[in-house]
Parts: sequence; structure tokens; C-alpha cells
Amino acid sequence: MKFLRRLHTLQGLIGFLLFFVLLLPFFLVPIYSPRHYRWTGKLNRIWAKGTLLFCWLGYRVVVEKPLDPSRNYIFCPNHFSYLDIPTMGLNPIDTIFVGKQSMENVPVFGWMYRKLHITVDRSRLRSKYSTFVRSAEALDEGKSIVIYPEGGIFSPYPPQLAPFKEGPFRLAIEKQIPIVPVTIPNNWIILPPHEFLVRFGIVEVIFHEPIETSGMTLADLRPLMNQTFAVIENELNAHGNNPRHPG
Repeated sequence: MKFLRRLHTLQGLIGFLLFFVLLLPFFLVPIYSPRHYRWTGKLNRIWAKGTLLFCWLGYRVVVEKPLDPSRNYIFCPNHFSYLDIPTMGLNPIDTIFVGKQSMENVPVFGWMYRKLHITVDRSRLRSKYSTFVRSAEALDEGKSIVIYPEGGIFSPYPPQLAPFKEGPFRLAIEKQIPIVPVTIPNNWIILPPHEFLVRFGIVEVIFHEPIETSGMTLADLRPLMNQTFAVIENELNAHGNNPRHPG
């Protein structure tokens, strides 16, 4: 059984790399012509759908309330699996990502990621501050961004959420940008965080109704975090998945 899952995982990696190579010339457009930054989101959707289908994984995208493509948002998804990254490529709104600085070390892909997205070394205070500033600038430019509020794959017992970081919520209040809670309920089963072997399944992503921050101040920071946490937690509970202890 594990042998078949290894083959399945290898196929998924090949698909991920294949679509990256095919799309790389098109990613050069937003890299060298920043005014075409929306190409990034469109290409991410093609890449995500192609990779999932190549890996024989179905997908389902639920948008609870239509999102306005003329507005920008901060998307806050739960993060239990490496599969969450291509899954967020299914986002109907064109976005850029805030992700780990270590991704820059991947040959070619890391160069593309650094040029199009925002990276952070969470072990360095200066890097975290720089990431906050760059994210604020991206929002000022009209871009939407994806920030995993748990700060990475930190939950020891998925699908229990790890505590949220303040960064995306401070940004949302400072810039008066809506927060969109996002629930990804099944990826921790399809690609477990401590195993990295793929199972067959349906990748599902739910984009919840945006939480407006107009008129909020930093006094509302904790309630905003708690509200976002509760929306995602309730959706995870509704799916009835039991926490899986590592090992």
C-alpha cells in the first residue's frame, strides 16, 4: 500500500514540476512587467488545477459570498498540509502569497517565488518587520494576499488549529481590508503533514464570507482574530474529522 502511495506522490511531484516548467515563460510577464501582477493569480489557477488533475485528485471550490475582483482582500486559510499551497492557487481572486523564506532556496522555483511573492524568515524579527511592510505596500498597490495565520504547519493534532499570529489581522485593520477566512478541511488526510505520502481524495476549499474591517481599530484586533478562528474551526468541526496524533 505504501509503495502505491509513493508512486502516487511521485506522480504528483512530477505534475507540479511539469506545469511549473510549462508556465514559467508566462510567469516572466508579471516578473518583468509588474503592472500585469494579476497574471500571477491566473497562472496559479492553471498550475493548481493541472497539478491536482495530474495527481488524480478531484477538487471542489466553495465561495459562500461572491468576492469582488475590484477589491483586495487578505485570505487567511488553515494550514495542515503542504498540499494547502497549490490548493490556495484555486482562489477565484488573483493573489500573491506570504510564505517561508526557505522556499527561495529551491532552484529556479525559488527565484520565481521571490520575484512574485513575499517571503519571511520567522526566526528573525527584522525579516518579520520587513515582511509586514512589504505586505502593506502590496495592499496599497491593490493586490490581494494569502497569509496562513497559524504561521506554518504547527498543529500537532490536525485538524485542531494552532494559535493564530497577529500579523494578517493588524494589516487588515491598518489598511481597512476585509479578512476572508478560508477552510481547507481534507488536505491533512490526503497529504498528511508528518508523512508526505498522497492518498486519493477530494481537495476542498471553502472561502467564507469576508469579515469587513472598516472602522476597526487595534482595540478590535483580538476579537477579529477570534472571529476568524471561530469561522474556520466551526467549519472543520462540521466536517467531522477526528484529530490525528503524530506517529
